[in-house]
Amino acid sequence: MNTNQKTMISEWLDEHQAELADTADYIFRHPELAYQETLSSKCLADYLSSHGFQVAWKTAGIDTAFTAEWGEGRPILGFLAEYDALAGLGHACGHNLLGTAVAAAACALKEDMIKNGTCGTIRVYGCPAEEIMSGKIVMNTQGVFDDLDVAVTWHPFDRNRISNDIWQAQDIKNYRFHGVSAHASKAPENGRSALDAAELMNIGVNYLREHVPSDVRMHYAYIDNGQPANVVPDFAMTNYFIRSSLRARTEDASRRVDNCARGAALMTETTVDIELVKSCKEMKVNRVLTELYYDAMTRIPTPEYTREELDFAAKITEEAGLQNNGIYFEGLEPLEDAPVPISIGTDASEVSHTVPLITISAATMCKGTPLHHWAAAKQAGMSIGQKGMMYAARCMAEGTKLLIETPGSIEKSWEFHKGGS
Repeated sequence: MNTNQKTMISEWLDEHQAELADTADYIFRHPELAYQETLSSKCLADYLSSHGFQVAWKTAGIDTAFTAEWGEGRPILGFLAEYDALAGLGHACGHNLLGTAVAAAACALKEDMIKNGTCGTIRVYGCPAEEIMSGKIVMNTQGVFDDLDVAVTWHPFDRNRISNDIWQAQDIKNYRFHGVSAHASKAPENGRSALDAAELMNIGVNYLREHVPSDVRMHYAYIDNGQPANVVPDFAMTNYFIRSSLRARTEDASRRVDNCARGAALMTETTVDIELVKSCKEMKVNRVLTELYYDAMTRIPTPEYTREELDFAAKITEEAGLQNNGIYFEGLEPLEDAPVPISIGTDASEVSHTVPLITISAATMCKGTPLHHWAAAKQAGMSIGQKGMMYAARCMAEGTKLLIETPGSIEKSWEFHKGGS
């Protein structure tokens, strides 16, 4: 197929581009944190409902999760939408674009299936709280995705490619230290500082970094205990993300971080409670799906940019100190021969161990823009981000159309899924 040839899917997306841009813009202007995405989830659910999907709320018992469904019978095609924002940064991960593109892909594919008399069921899952590695893990644990034939999603990045990536296996933990309060000046000897324990734990972890595999990441934040400096604090809490590209390595590092906490408590005569908040495996990449969706993407033109958009990219490159050598956007990158470990994680990884899952990456920001950065948020709220969103929507829809029209492809993806890596 010529890359300039219009398809039913591309025509539908072109026709609805303005309303999709409005949807992404609304979510961008109403950033909501994990499990608080009331407006964002309703916006997407209402959009899907207006295009013929039946919406059910409180999927897996989560107030801001929903399932929107159209069609009947098999295959059952699951599209995973996200819409939560980051504290202080808004949509610096582009989830306003992510959720909207997923909804767009599902609607466009629906129209194509109606036109061609294609059997099957499309489900869009509104998945909250990805930024705290939670929503899809809760949903997956409760069996929400168990009957899918395939799961499809994407993520905003600074390049266009199949996400042939091993997203990291992660543990998220809270460490709560309990001590004895005292006047910090008059009777410090009576106190047992929980804060001292937390700091000693972090020192231990920082020394531990020298003795773990190079792909292990351990990062932490103090959770404010609200006490002034003239009181020996009887409580302190840290939040840890512990990650690597292999579940076994993550578990080993996580165990050693626990020991740092226990040792710090012993040194300070405090106690520590260790809470495993969430845990997930590394991404299970499915080669059958990556090759098939890559084939579809080779037939889809990547976005073209106006002079104003290129000028904006040049300006933000200078202001944010981005490294791109003046090359702000490029076409589709080739599919790698083997999966690529990357130093970030997603709760979609857990779903990839339940059903075959494909992830697409699309450029919603100029090259060199990091995620969770103000420059990513700026571009997520303008036409640069929205062009990447529309491209991602078409790639997901066209790829899934090719999947269901290629005999044996779903069965082959399951054979690969069950076969291991």
